[in-house]
Amino acid sequence: MRVISGQAKGRRLFSVPGEGTRPITDRVKEALFNILGAEIEGASFLDLFAGTGGVGIEALSRGAARVVFVERGHKALEVIRRNLEITGLKANAQVVRGDAFHYLRHAAPEEAFDYIYIAPPQYHELWAEALLALDERPYLLTAGGWAIVQIHPKEYRPLPLQNLALVRERSYGSTVLLFYALGREAPAEEEA
Repeated sequence: MRVISGQAKGRRLFSVPGEGTRPITDRVKEALFNILGAEIEGASFLDLFAGTGGVGIEALSRGAARVVFVERGHKALEVIRRNLEITGLKANAQVVRGDAFHYLRHAAPEEAFDYIYIAPPQYHELWAEALLALDERPYLLTAGGWAIVQIHPKEYRPLPLQNLALVRERSYGSTVLLFYALGREAPAEEEA
């Protein structure tokens, strides 16, 4: 696993020991950032269930202004910090130790992100739970922003979303990336 492009191009990233995380493959990561293109420059990025931090680090390397990594696993947090150190990208990173759902429930409206990446452990319906939580707080996604879900194709099911709509889907073998955007009716801020 490595940084594919940008300031830290070619740097090898450490993996989390054990079987608890499933890092994105370089092929899928490259495809993801080809889709995002130059829009990543200056963007704010939330990496939920961050694991090794590989996706958020790629965003920083390609010019994202700010990345928040949310992870609750102790070993994974150590790896994220180590990877930020070896890539020299920690200045614009915030590492949050905690539960992704707690973070989504308590993030303030001014914390809006251009991209929210959701890649939880497989086969536990966590992706759906996270997306539904985000759907209840659409103000966390900027207008024109995307929530991007990484799952196994067998995990996908339509969700009863009120504010988010599936706008793009890309499959790469045993990985599918789902891109959600705010619908026209989504409020810009949380309503009291």
